[in-house]
Amino acid sequence: MIRAIALDDEPPALRVITRFCEQIDFVDLQKTFSRTDQALTYLEQFPVDLLFLDINMPSMSGIDFYKSLPQQAVTTDRMVIFTTAHAEHAVEGFNLNAVDYLLKPFTFDRFLQAATRASDYYQFLHAPAPARHTYIYIRADYRLNKIAVNDIVFIEGLDDYLKIHVQNSKPIVTRMTMKAILQKLDETEETGEGFLRVHRSYIVPVSRIEAIKNKSLLIAGQEIPIGASYEADFQKRFPA
Repeated sequence: MIRAIALDDEPPALRVITRFCEQIDFVDLQKTFSRTDQALTYLEQFPVDLLFLDINMPSMSGIDFYKSLPQQAVTTDRMVIFTTAHAEHAVEGFNLNAVDYLLKPFTFDRFLQAATRASDYYQFLHAPAPARHTYIYIRADYRLNKIAVNDIVFIEGLDDYLKIHVQNSKPIVTRMTMKAILQKLDETEETGEGFLRVHRSYIVPVSRIEAIKNKSLLIAGQEIPIGASYEADFQKRFPA
């Protein structure tokens, strides 16, 4: 059960969150607050797993409140879902590694989607090691996205961004380095022979390589070049 609190200066918004949480069996909304000082006092005594935070509040924004929290005030996972009536605040909330953001007024289905993301991430962080390594979490589109490792077709580098091509889904574009995504993938298990960087702009799952010809390989009908600086490592995996 995920322990949560909600902070919003508008009582109607707190009533909506309370009503929605009552319909979800994996979120225990322990308290609601309309003042930041009361919420902070509570958190210093009773750490929680998830915070629903309104961004636009008069005394202190939800973002500033979240930044000001002492480490002991929440569990180490520090999950937060920001709520806001202003879409332009979403970017700043996303930069604080929010699980999701809800644009007011939001429906129960949208609220459930955000809460489910928090639940999935909570289970991922707390599950035994063998159970948590079949997927990765990537921040994109102002939310945390769960990607099954076996569904990754290939990864393409685009300057400061990565384009993760996923089976039966649209690609996910995220601000991330090739080194960082490889580290995430190296931590996974049950991925067959794993992933291999074959070019400065491409990482491929070894199990999805369909054909190798000259200095390129074929994956899902896409021809991917093998870079000169990666050719030696590739030849070790696939000797002629």
